Amino acid sequence: LKAKQKMADQADEVDFDEQVELGDDAPMEDAAPSSSRKGGIQRDTSGRKMKGRGAANSSMQDVGGFDSISGTAGPSKGPAKSIEGWIVFVTNLHEETQEDDVHDKFCEFGEIKNLHLNLDRRTGFVKGYALVEYESQKDALAAIENMNGETLMGATISVDWSFSRGPVRSSGRR
Repeated sequence: LKAKQKMADQADEVDFDEQVELGDDAPMEDAAPSSSRKGGIQRDTSGRKMKGRGAANSSMQDVGGFDSISGTAGPSKGPAKSIEGWIVFVTNLHEETQEDDVHDKFCEFGEIKNLHLNLDRRTGFVKGYALVEYESQKDALAAIENMNGETLMGATISVDWSFSRGPVRSSGRR
């Protein structure tokens, strides 16, 4: 019985100074960090594997910039065309406005390709904005210039571009 007790006590003892072999890699040195890449695995001073952007000499740290998508008009400020046309954003609509009311007001500036008038699911009323899509920029610009500040069903509406290009950035940003 004493022999079993002694073996159990020895099994619980752990020698923390003992160097443990970590597979095929060479033994680690406690003083210097491992910055060399042996076998494609990089390890820190405590022997843990280092992965991802935090690893020294990582190829992810050298990423400098992003590709930009420039339209046909170049990188200047101003409206941007959506996939199919030029979209105008109409805000401050009265809650009881119908799709026909918006269509009747905006169709005089050109053919409307698409009209979205979103409703609140809970109340069934208009959320307060609409998206009107025109084929040409000229038609959309005429709608913005003529309808911005006008009244529709007693509410003064605001009309502007839905999409616009961001500010012009210099190419040598870093």
